[in-house]
This record gives sequence, structure tokens and C-alpha cells, in this order.
Amino acid sequence: MSLFKKLINKHTLSLATNAVLPVLGMVILSLLAHRLSKQAFGNYVFFLIIFTLADTFRTGFLQTSLIKFYSGSTSGRMREISGSTWYLGFIITTAFALVNFIIYLIYPGTDPDIMVTLKWFSLIYYCTLPSAVSLWILQAEERFDKMFILQLMNQGGFLVLVVMMALIGKSDFNTTIYSYFAANLLSSTICIIIGWAKVKTIASKSWDTIKEMAHFGKYSVGTSISSYLLRSSDTLIVKPMFSPDLLAVYYIPQRLMEIFEIPLRAFISTALPAMSAAVQRDDKKHVAYIMKKYAGMLTMALTPIAVICFAAADIIIGIIFGSKYYHSDAGNIFRIFMCYVMLLPIDRFFGITLDMIGKPQLNMIKVFLMLTVNVIGDFTGIFIFHSLYAVAVASIFTFFSGAIFGYWALKKHLQFKISDIFVLGYIELKELIGMVMQKIKGKQITE
Repeated sequence: MSLFKKLINKHTLSLATNAVLPVLGMVILSLLAHRLSKQAFGNYVFFLIIFTLADTFRTGFLQTSLIKFYSGSTSGRMREISGSTWYLGFIITTAFALVNFIIYLIYPGTDPDIMVTLKWFSLIYYCTLPSAVSLWILQAEERFDKMFILQLMNQGGFLVLVVMMALIGKSDFNTTIYSYFAANLLSSTICIIIGWAKVKTIASKSWDTIKEMAHFGKYSVGTSISSYLLRSSDTLIVKPMFSPDLLAVYYIPQRLMEIFEIPLRAFISTALPAMSAAVQRDDKKHVAYIMKKYAGMLTMALTPIAVICFAAADIIIGIIFGSKYYHSDAGNIFRIFMCYVMLLPIDRFFGITLDMIGKPQLNMIKVFLMLTVNVIGDFTGIFIFHSLYAVAVASIFTFFSGAIFGYWALKKHLQFKISDIFVLGYIELKELIGMVMQKIKGKQITE
């Protein structure tokens, strides 16, 4: 057996799947940063923020709910859940499309880039629904191989179109939006044709299931929207208070945080179905074990990477985004972000554990608290220091508040200590590295 096959499992496939979107997204963003003017690039960033906000609402309302009720269910129950997801997804998408149409009719401005965004938003939002539902179902089924193909097809198609536009000298805001639409339309069409989207299950929707998912979703969507606003609140606050070029300077280190989101999302993808199954068995001890294991392993693994990124911040930004951002404020802002990286896994796993044990309202409160702390910190820092650095520093206090609240909330339902996370994480990571090294040595001996 080849080394490649030995190392392939649901964890590595999940890591690859979750790496496709941010890595290719970073390549695309880098290419656009080099090819577009600062104003056009800033407007594209604004489009991403607005579209991602709408997508976050839909995903937040449906994804966690689908996985929670879908994993470990009977085939008939699975059809009910996927069909009900399609029904709710279409309702949400149509509601956003109507709001967008009204804004388009009453928009008083003349910015052509904003007009293009308003014209294409609804169409893009509809055409991303099938691929989104496909991803959620595949995650619930732990089919990370198919998820990898879908992510590669989606982002890879967008990258190909962006590169083509660059080669023929047609890189501008309009062609970027058209390319984004075309890539998503293609991937969604393929998902429908090959059956990953399970469109036919909409006939199996159940009103009781719709109500059950909606009840859970009203809390999870609050968490998702607050979480997205938490990530984008800095950008939304910076935009009106600083020049447009500074928006790009601040957004660049924010996107570089995807380096740490890749393994975080991968471990969450594999942990969610296992945690959901443990909850259905009412095995709280195993739920706590999964939470401690994954949060601890990620904390131990990401900390040295954060140290390297802190030291090489300017080099990383210069290589990826070009010389015009080399030795800019982006490097120091990225260094500030590195100061709270070790809190990310703990905060995130506290949140998803609250969701899985049936306390989504507490997770929503946790994220809303973090958002409040961040917004207050941002405005306080801007008015006192008039600096982007102050906005970045506020993030440190934000994640500390989330971790503290999450620990307090979980302690009421699960038995664990903070030290357990670091101890178990170290042990599990050491064992994982040992297993990988044994497989590599075994491959070398056979050769």
C-alpha cells in the first residue's frame, strides 16, 4: 500500500476539503489585488462582505441543524431532513432576493460597481443554493472526498476564469463578478445532475421537521450572523472612518487568518457528526472528550505556526499581495492578530459543543457578547488613538471574553477543566505525529 493511501482518512480528507476554499480564495484574492486598482479591489472586498453576510444567514440557519438531525438517522428521516432543508433554503433565498430587488429600485447612488453588485446579487444567491445544500449533506454523511471535489470544482472554476480574464487583459470589477456567477452556476448544476444536492427529496419534506429545524435554526442563525459580524465588524467600521486604501490594508491580514481557519474548520467538520452521535446516546463524557481532544490538539499545533507568522509577517504579506503592501501597516496588524490565535480553537469548540448538547441559545449569547465587546473596543480605540492598530488590539479582548463565557456555560453541563484541554491535546497530538511517522518509516522500509 502506498504512503499516500495510508495517510488518507476522514481527517486528512476533511483537512484537504477545508483547505481548498481558503487556499484557492487566497490565490484569487492575491491575483485580484495585483490586477485591480485599489478602488476596484476595495469594492470587490465590499461585495464579498455583503454576499457572505447573506450566505452566512442561510448557512447558519440550516447547516448545523441539518447535521444535528441528519447524522445517525434512518433513511426516511434523512429524506425528510434534506427535503425540509431545501424548502427552508428556498424560502430564505427568495426573501433575500426580494430585499435586494427593493434596494436596487430605491438605491440613490451612482457608483457603477455598487449597481453591478445589486443587479447580480439575487441571481448569484439562487445559483449557490444547490452547491450549499450539497456540501451540508455530504458533511453530515462524512463524505469528505466528495466535498473536496465540490470545493475544488467551485473555487477552481472561479480561479480559472479570473486567470483567463487577466491573460486577455479584461480584469476589472465587472468581469470578476461575472466569473464568480459562472463558476457557482456550473458547480451547482453538476451537483443537481449527479444527485449530491438531493433535490427530489423536497417532496419528502415534513412540516414537523421544518418546525423542528426552524426552532433550532433561529438560535444557530443568530450565532452565525453574530459570528460573521464579529469577523467583518472591523472592516465595516474601518470603511467609513478611514480612506478606501486602508480598508484593503486591514482586510489583508484578516484574510491571512484563513491559515488558521483551515485546520479549525477541518477538525470541526469531523467532530460535529461524532459529537452529534454521542449526544444522541446521551454520552456526555464522550462529548467532553471530543471537545477537549480537538480543541487541545489544535491549540498545540497552531501556537508554533503563530510564532512563525509573527516573525515573518511582512515577508508573507509582500509575497502574497505584492510590494505595495510590503512593510505596510498590514504586517503589524497581522502580528497583533497572532496574539490571540491560541484562543481560537478553544472558543470555537466551546461554541459548537453548546450547539450539539442542545444549548444553541447560550452559544448565540456567547458570540453576541464577543461582538459587543469588539464593537465597543473598535470605536473606543478609534476615537482615542485614531489608529488601525487599536482596532486590531480590541480583537484580543473579544476572544478572551468568548472563551471565558463559553467555559462558564459549558461547566454547567459537562465535567472538565481548562487544563484538561492542553494536557489531552498534547497527548493526542503526540500520538498522531507518532502514527504518521510510523507510517512514513514503514513506507521507507518497504521501498
